[in-house]
Amino acid sequence: MNQLLEEALRGEVLAPEALPLVDFAPFRDGDGADRQAVAQAIGQACRDIGFFYLAGHGVPERVMARAFAEAKRFFDLPAATKAEIAIEGSPVHRGWFALGGENLDPAKQRAAGDLKEGIKIGRHLPPDHPLVAAGVPLHGPNLWPSNLPGWREAMEEAYGALEDLGRQLMRAFALALELPEGFFDDKLELPMATLGPLHYPPPAGPIAETRLGAGAHTDFGCLTILAQNRVPGLQVLGPAGRWIEAPVVEGAFIINIGDMMARWTNDLFASNRHRVINASGRDRYSIPFFFDPDHDAEVACLETCQGPGRPPRYPPTTGLQHLLERIEETFDYRKSAKA
Repeated sequence: MNQLLEEALRGEVLAPEALPLVDFAPFRDGDGADRQAVAQAIGQACRDIGFFYLAGHGVPERVMARAFAEAKRFFDLPAATKAEIAIEGSPVHRGWFALGGENLDPAKQRAAGDLKEGIKIGRHLPPDHPLVAAGVPLHGPNLWPSNLPGWREAMEEAYGALEDLGRQLMRAFALALELPEGFFDDKLELPMATLGPLHYPPPAGPIAETRLGAGAHTDFGCLTILAQNRVPGLQVLGPAGRWIEAPVVEGAFIINIGDMMARWTNDLFASNRHRVINASGRDRYSIPFFFDPDHDAEVACLETCQGPGRPPRYPPTTGLQHLLERIEETFDYRKSAKA
């Protein structure tokens, strides 16, 4: 057993209760005071560690159960069949990527890539949509498997439910940042959201930092809503530089801040490093939902996040430009296309 796995199993990793849990039901159903209290709890978690569990979110259990079942059905297919919707064939970063297709920690994993496979499912836009016709990157049609009846419907149902939750969370973020509750609404007319089912097979040999399920990284965008399905593996870097286990909590999602929100808030909200180690000996499945603003939304330091002693740390950008820069750093096929 190598040092990394020993660390993960012998107690060097902190207890799961180090991550806060927020009940979102009072924000969804309560009055102004209830909503403000929930927003403050979320804001505290975002400032302290950038991760928290979210209960009372309102997404039906059956929706995510169906999405997990359909994701497994796809990942169980032969590689040649999955390759019919390979991401390399999509001009808008949609479809299946194979084991090692994404490398979230290239400095340590070098050419090996993450020990996971996944699917990128965005907002399905037809060729005649104005943004598609204009050639706006990351906007266009999804690639759907042709031999799995009901698969598309299950994924679109999950996508819709999680998008609704993402919009509500952005309203809570606005309150936590001392902004009007609807501050982000006009930046979410056609948000660049991505549903990304993942499969982490158990490693064939010893676990090493050069080949993790997901190498240590921060997320690219605004916020991530993560559903885990029974098998744990996620670890979050704690304030003391030790890894915090983030096991499955029944009925709760894990929410975390990405680099775009950190940039928007001048690093007031933390975009924290995390990794996945599948030491269970079983297949691990998760479904992250990456929720990002409109392609042309300006991402510039918010007024409430700067001041005389806290000048803006980043130049303004747009939601699309920020995402493109990060995607091209981590997907080999994107690097090859630019070479």
